[in-house]
Amino acid sequence: MTKLSTIKEFARWLPRSTNAIAGKPLRTVLLWQLLATSVIALIAGYLTGSAGAISALLGGLVMMVAVSVFAVMTWGNKVRSAGEILRTLVRAEAGKIGVIVLQLWLVLTAYESVVPVVFIGTFIVAVLIYPIALLVRD
Repeated sequence: MTKLSTIKEFARWLPRSTNAIAGKPLRTVLLWQLLATSVIALIAGYLTGSAGAISALLGGLVMMVAVSVFAVMTWGNKVRSAGEILRTLVRAEAGKIGVIVLQLWLVLTAYESVVPVVFIGTFIVAVLIYPIALLVRD
């Protein structure tokens, strides 16, 4: 198998556009999370300085990345039964939780100037926005 045919084989599994992965519910959730994170970052930046603003941005980003991982893991699966749907959702949810735990650990250990209250607070707000996807129709 040549390199070109390997690349073509890999590329056929990739989405043709970002809209293929990001349906309307996901785009809505990510937009609301981005808006909430931005507002909190502005307020935290005003009250606590740049460390607070960065902490707020990181807190919201943790959940936005996790939601995107969930979407990628559930996208494009040719499910044929309720059991397959359930397995796919459980795997995607486990992946999302794993990414959240890893990112929380990375931020709290790597970023020395983190403002924990702002970081965790913004993360919680982003988590609470996530169920909005259930209310948005495609």
